[in-house]
Amino acid sequence: MRDHGAQAERTGLAWRRTALAATACTLLLLHMAARRGWGTAVIPVAFAGATVVALVVIGSVRERALRGPGTPKPLNPAFAVTASALVVATAAALIAVR
Repeated sequence: MRDHGAQAERTGLAWRRTALAATACTLLLLHMAARRGWGTAVIPVAFAGATVVALVVIGSVRERALRGPGTPKPLNPAFAVTASALVVATAAALIAVR
């Protein structure tokens, strides 16, 4: 018999670690924007902040789904596309602002 609680906890922890790493990157981008005098340097910060929020929300939804009874549904592809698009937008904005 498998322990579904451990799977949900591991998944939740993985999403939290990813969100924490994204938060650290966002803070570094915020520091960079402050040193450059704000302006357009705020654009990557905004995308990175949105990425953090998306990761926290998606992680919470996924962990809740895994903790529920029965077999959980797979992750909604829209969530994966949203998170990926935000990461790409952050990178593109950072390259454009350099």
